[in-house]
Amino acid sequence: MSTGNILNVQPSELKFPLELKKQSSCSMQLTNKTDEYVAFKVKTTNPKKYCVRPNAGIVFPRSTRNVTVTMQAQREALPDMQCKDKFLLQSVLAPDGATSKDITLEMFNKDFGKFVEETKLRVVYIPANPPSPVPEESEEGSPSNASVNQNGKLSSSSFDAVSRSLEVPKQKSSEAWSMISRLTEEKASALQENQKLRQELELARKALSKGGVGGFSLLFVALVGLLGALFGYFIERS
Repeated sequence: MSTGNILNVQPSELKFPLELKKQSSCSMQLTNKTDEYVAFKVKTTNPKKYCVRPNAGIVFPRSTRNVTVTMQAQREALPDMQCKDKFLLQSVLAPDGATSKDITLEMFNKDFGKFVEETKLRVVYIPANPPSPVPEESEEGSPSNASVNQNGKLSSSSFDAVSRSLEVPKQKSSEAWSMISRLTEEKASALQENQKLRQELELARKALSKGGVGGFSLLFVALVGLLGALFGYFIERS
C-alpha cells in the first residue's frame, strides 16, 4: 500500500495471473481521504500490452474508485516469471464539482510549480493455477490419510483407523470366498441329484417296457411327473 497526501493507492503491486493465450486482469483502489476533488491519470511503460479502464478520472471527496487493468494475452512465457513493466499514477487536486470531462493534460504538468503526486506500481506475474498448500487426500484406506507425529511415525489413532480400513476389504473378500464355496457345493449336489433322477427314470422306462402299459401306466405317469418337477427344480438351482 502506498500512502500519499492526496490519494491512497492499493495495492502497491499489480499482480497478474499468467496463463498463455488468455487475458488477465487486476484492479487497484484509489481512496480520497480529503475533502477535495482529486483528478488522476494512469500511465504505463508498455501501453500496447495493457488496457486501463478508466485511465483518467475524478475521485470524489471521502470516496474510493476502482481502476481495472487488463493485460493482453501472452503468447510466450517468461523463463523467470519476471516482468519489467511499471505503472505510474498521477493525482492532483481538482476544482469542486469537476468531472472526467474537465481533465486535461495541463492539470498534471509540473512546470508551473503545481504539486502532482505520483505513485509507482510494478507488475508481478503469478501462476494462473498455483499448487495447493494442502496435499490432496488419497483414496480411502490409504496410509497417506493418516496423521504423522513429530517423529515421523503414525499416531495410535491413525494407525487404528488405517488397520480398520484395511480389514474391511479382507472381510469382504472372506465373505465372497465363502459364498463361492457354498454355491459350488450346492451346484455339485444338484448335479448328483440330477444324475440320480436320470438313472431312476431309465429304470422306470425299462420296467414299463417289460411290464406293459396296463394298470401301471397311471403310476408311471405320476412318477415321471414328480421326477420331472424335481429335475427342473435342481436344474434351476444349478
